[in-house]
Amino acid sequence: MRAGAGLIASIWALAVAALPLSVHAQSASALRDMSIDELADVDVTSVTKTAESLADAPGAIFVIGHDDIVRSGAQTIPEILRLAPNLQVAQISAGRYVITARGFSGNNQAQNFTNKLLVLIDGRSVYTPLYSGVYWDMQDVLPEDIERIEVISGPGATLWGANAVNGVINIITRKSGQTQGGFIEAVAGDQQRVASLRYGGRVGEALTWRAYARSLYLDDTRTAAGAAVRDRLSKPQVGFRADWTPTSADAFTLQGDAYDGYGGGAPDEALWGGNVVGRWTRTMQSGGALQVQGYYDRYSRSTPGTGDFTLNTYDADIQYAMPAGGRHQLVVGGGVRVNQFKINSAGALFFIPPDRSLVQGSVFVQDAIALTGDLKLILGVKFEGDAYSGIETLPSVRLSWKPNGSTLLWGAVSRAIRSPTPFDRDVVEVVGGSPLLVGGANFQPETLTAYELGARFQLTSRASLSVSTYYNDYDSLKTIELTPVSILPLQWGNGMRGKTYGLEAWGDYQLANWWRLSAGLNLLHEDLSFKPGASGLLGVAQAGDDPKQQVFLTSSMNLGRAVTLDANFRAVGALPNPHVAGYSELSLHVAWNITPDVQLSLNGANLLHAYHQEYPAPADAVPRSVSLGLQWRF
Repeated sequence: MRAGAGLIASIWALAVAALPLSVHAQSASALRDMSIDELADVDVTSVTKTAESLADAPGAIFVIGHDDIVRSGAQTIPEILRLAPNLQVAQISAGRYVITARGFSGNNQAQNFTNKLLVLIDGRSVYTPLYSGVYWDMQDVLPEDIERIEVISGPGATLWGANAVNGVINIITRKSGQTQGGFIEAVAGDQQRVASLRYGGRVGEALTWRAYARSLYLDDTRTAAGAAVRDRLSKPQVGFRADWTPTSADAFTLQGDAYDGYGGGAPDEALWGGNVVGRWTRTMQSGGALQVQGYYDRYSRSTPGTGDFTLNTYDADIQYAMPAGGRHQLVVGGGVRVNQFKINSAGALFFIPPDRSLVQGSVFVQDAIALTGDLKLILGVKFEGDAYSGIETLPSVRLSWKPNGSTLLWGAVSRAIRSPTPFDRDVVEVVGGSPLLVGGANFQPETLTAYELGARFQLTSRASLSVSTYYNDYDSLKTIELTPVSILPLQWGNGMRGKTYGLEAWGDYQLANWWRLSAGLNLLHEDLSFKPGASGLLGVAQAGDDPKQQVFLTSSMNLGRAVTLDANFRAVGALPNPHVAGYSELSLHVAWNITPDVQLSLNGANLLHAYHQEYPAPADAVPRSVSLGLQWRF
């Protein structure tokens, strides 16, 4: 409903009129970069589901911090994720992206999608169970409100469940107590226009809250010849968060979002949705912690002439972490998720049945055992029941050794799956009145057994380095198979297998108190083949079209007390099949704090070329863009 933009404008007017003038605003100049030592001490939770310093986390994890996000000038989650050297990010239209870790970017032409990366926002999964993957044009968070993004490359199924195959992205927003006062931002440029308003307040000593309204518009991209491509995105969104700490041991959070937009082509595709998340955490005097969380998520997409769908997700889970016996740190938990969907088909794709309720349940246990003072063994297993494939066992073993305070060595063996979806089992594609492709009645989960080794070094107080290597063994990968005897209709099967291996490395160096350099390297080799008896249709390229190497360089400079300059360079290797030439690009962000509460910024993205291609056609070329931003805190 395009009237949503007018609704948000009305909300802004009312909110501004109601603001007390005595609110003490957070100063823009108070934002500062952490030192290399402080970065190593940042707590992360995604590797073991317990809080631990980044320096002690036994996994390939890269953290995009709050300062990194706001200093990049990026206004969308995919563009923020370009800061992670352990991800592959490719833009295919104004609002649509292909994002993956360790390969398997999929092939949209073969209807095989990017489906091996689990994404969460404050514990709410945004991985769609309908076709497997993420609708990136439906995910939006005010960048100013993100505390950090933990990007894990490698499987995380033991803790996070099915579909955490090649990685996990965990987006964690700031508590409302950290976002008090008012914040207004306006960004205008040749490719984007963004307006955001957020206000946070307090009720007594124990309850804080914030509410926001945001309008994001991404303009049509252009071809190299200058012709417009109808792929714009317009997405107004509103939301809130409240945090209540009635006692020193208890913390409650309630938050939610609602959005309504359109875009993607001619005719425009309508998209809308909303969610609400509730969470209770209790800290025990014994050192244990209990967390109970539930959420409801509803979203819909509709394309004239093609059809529409609506998905309702109900999720509840519980987790308890506790010390046991001196040497053990146990984490146990479980949950249930119900996905209810209805698909109204009007084109060539039909689902039989058109609606279902898919129930998924899981339990897990993890034990971190301190074998010695510097050697830790982490054993974990999750049992997950899936509506299509039954009960799956997802184990992992991790070993970490910290011989001194500045070195961590770790290794892991894990199993993960990509579970079947209605698109794998229930789909029917009709061409000329007859079925051409149907879901595989016996389609099984895609499986991975992963072997990882890594090291993290605090080389000096000014330099750090992280290196990880992996060897992944995949089986039952998705393919198109022939129907015995009749050949047609084609059907989804599990006729591919293969191995991949690679290296990921990144590091930081503080040249001076005002200048930091960061670099990253990502190397990938894929060796895929068809199993005996498989059709071999479409070749192994249907699994993905991935660059063999990527290089990242970042420079962050504080030019005096009021000006910051941030540059992000990336060089991405060629895509092999279909071939897309490699490219290099540069983004710059300059910010000037005119006063402690007012900031003016200039942002340039993809500055080295007027256009460049990041994904095979029919993906659109990505244009150079420039925008001007203004922030006011009050």
